[in-house]
Amino acid sequence: MPWFVWLLAAAALGAAEFFTLTLVFGLLAGAALVAAVVAGVGIGTLGQLVALGAAAAAGLIIVRPVALRHMAQQPIAREGSDALIGKRAEVVQEVTATRGLIKLCGEQWSARALDESLVIPVGSLVDVMEIEGATAVVYPRELLP
Repeated sequence: MPWFVWLLAAAALGAAEFFTLTLVFGLLAGAALVAAVVAGVGIGTLGQLVALGAAAAAGLIIVRPVALRHMAQQPIAREGSDALIGKRAEVVQEVTATRGLIKLCGEQWSARALDESLVIPVGSLVDVMEIEGATAVVYPRELLP
């Protein structure tokens, strides 16, 4: 088989990977590129198919599980307001289900209680559970399990 046929196959598989994002078609496209190189060197059809099979097997058995494991990991460092989740803060103005004020990392933030039935008094320590826009959703530290 001529080498340019393998390149066309690699391009088609690469396009399929672009739309599916499964890593399978991309690895098969890489295997087709290996077969194109083997064909370009002048090795026959059987050698090209062996190269295709070996490269595809190596990609699907070795590379894909490692890539999926790395993609599933959370980023090491959180940035922006996400970095504030889990931080401790002090209540500056009573926090209710709708309003309040806390001191978080040296700055004052508007806050509301995670549990709508709670009223958190001034001076209490709270944990930031999430950030909604410019409002920290907090829960009292002494009530945490």
